[in-house]
Amino acid sequence: MKRRISKKIFLGDVPVGGDSPITVQSMTKTDTRDVKSTINQIMEMVQSGCEIVRCAVPDMEAAKALKEIKRLSPIPVVADIHFHYELALESLKSGVDCLRLNPGNIRDKDKVTMVVNEAKTRETPIRIGVNFGSLPPVGGIGVSKGISRHNDGVNLLSKGVIDNEYSVVDHMVQTGLWEIGILEDLNFDLIKISLKAFDIDTTVEAYRKMAKLVPYPLHLGITESGTAKSGSIRSSIGL
Repeated sequence: MKRRISKKIFLGDVPVGGDSPITVQSMTKTDTRDVKSTINQIMEMVQSGCEIVRCAVPDMEAAKALKEIKRLSPIPVVADIHFHYELALESLKSGVDCLRLNPGNIRDKDKVTMVVNEAKTRETPIRIGVNFGSLPPVGGIGVSKGISRHNDGVNLLSKGVIDNEYSVVDHMVQTGLWEIGILEDLNFDLIKISLKAFDIDTTVEAYRKMAKLVPYPLHLGITESGTAKSGSIRSSIGL
């Protein structure tokens, strides 16, 4: 398999990107506030070959619980953040190995900047997790535009939107580039990227376009993939 050259980053002691082995990540289904159940599930995942685990952070109690989960987990812990930047800041205080931010629902540049500055201080990577189901409105990606070093690429992608030839793939890529621009403006490059849709073709095309524009490692996956049988098939084909 021919691999594109990407920047190597570390989640805890696990390398991602560059010439590193491809790692397997999964997500807990427990209530993160229930530390015991969450750790038990992580242990089961590890036995099945999981190397990085992501935990939902729906509220401040869950963010605080990550401190104990991180202490007990044998693999790196990623905090999955939506809507509230304060949860990202608290998760960083809990010592997580990586943040997942969704640019579709945290679109204020100043709030993203606060999170990035804290992550930079702690040398904690950030996954920019674009999701088909939570894209911002066309033309309204950010409260303030954050695109910097990728202006040319984004302008090319935006042409179809301007001409009313709307492309979901281009909008997914543009959304990711907006947040990448904010991080790069702050000299933060501990970045990995995901662009997930529930259909395979959209997902693959979005990853291919993004891979040509930035040097960061890609986190692969299909979102809302379906039932155990259909979801396993769709995810396997997509990967």
